[in-house]
Amino acid sequence: MSVNPVQKPSTAFTAAMSAAAGAIAGLLVGTAHDQPTLGVLIGAILIGIVGAALSKVEQMEQAERGTRWGILAVFIIGGFALSGVAGAVVGALFGWFFGWFIFWIGTGRYRAPLAPYLTPGQVLWHYTFRVIAGAIFVFLITPILVVLPLSFNAQDFFTFTPEMLRFDPAGYSLKHYEDFFTNNEWQRSFRNSLIIAPFATIIAVSLGTLAAIGLSQSHVPFKRPIMAILISPMIVPLIISATGMFFFYSGVGNWLEGALGMSKSLTGYIKVILAHAVLGIPFVIITVTATLVGFDRSLTRAAASMGANPVTTFFRVQMPLIMPGVISGALFAFITSFDEVVVVLFVGSASQKTLPWQMFTGLREQISPTILAVATILVGISIALLTTLELLRRRSERLRGMSPS
Repeated sequence: MSVNPVQKPSTAFTAAMSAAAGAIAGLLVGTAHDQPTLGVLIGAILIGIVGAALSKVEQMEQAERGTRWGILAVFIIGGFALSGVAGAVVGALFGWFFGWFIFWIGTGRYRAPLAPYLTPGQVLWHYTFRVIAGAIFVFLITPILVVLPLSFNAQDFFTFTPEMLRFDPAGYSLKHYEDFFTNNEWQRSFRNSLIIAPFATIIAVSLGTLAAIGLSQSHVPFKRPIMAILISPMIVPLIISATGMFFFYSGVGNWLEGALGMSKSLTGYIKVILAHAVLGIPFVIITVTATLVGFDRSLTRAAASMGANPVTTFFRVQMPLIMPGVISGALFAFITSFDEVVVVLFVGSASQKTLPWQMFTGLREQISPTILAVATILVGISIALLTTLELLRRRSERLRGMSPS
């Protein structure tokens, strides 16, 4: 694949782009030191001067390696002078980025992967769009990343201690994880979540899959109103759904205890499982319906013409092809049940206290740092489930011929 020849940009352009990037970095550093305006000015001026100076070099590529190492060293020293070891780490990241960015702009490499006929405005939008997308990603992921190191805090604080900022080993500990795995309250709530979420997922997948298959038939009347009703639990505010479930499942619980003689604890589990299944069904319906869009109906007709009954046709022909959508819906339903706290507060009792309920209690009453360790564990579980979901999505596309194998 050939690379388009590029022309070296002007010094003013390189300086302006470098100053803009430096201003953003200066805003971050300045905000951390309660001087955002000063940080913007210093960052823009310093990086802009460096970009302008390097752009005047006739053969920038020949001086790139040594210059980038020099920029990296300067940033590491400056970061260490400002904030110690933590500042040096941040300085190394900034130094690596600016060493790459200035030469990427100054040598015109930013135009190499683009079509030569693009106007400057189109080039600007091409990279502006990516910067916006990256900023949104950082905005969404930063709150999660902050929790991870805090879960190893040796102190019972929700903030970074001076020892942690200095990367002192004494500032880090696994005691919050130890408390989670040894504390009876946390373990009981974790067991309840592991009991409730799988059963709720099984019910949601069973009912949601059947509903999606039924609604995919062309002869079903009033499909749109029915679909709107079925997915309403994910649209209606959760507090309203929880209030309605409280009154409805109270009657169900009284009937189960009075007519069938079930214990109050078992009745509580049944109510919470059914309530969480209601919340998970819309996710299953949506994912399975999306999978059925590309399903070839002639396969089921061919199976029927060969003498297969509807049940055999479903499990032998239809189910294997829509399995990625079913499993994706199951993962969403499981996550919804495992992370839900509002409904279980209304419907359940103390014996059905789930892990999110225990975390909510820890924030409201005890302010237990163990919550940070639990949050980190849940993040790991969510990452594993989402990775599985992505692999299933790719498999579904391959089976439907939408992407190469």
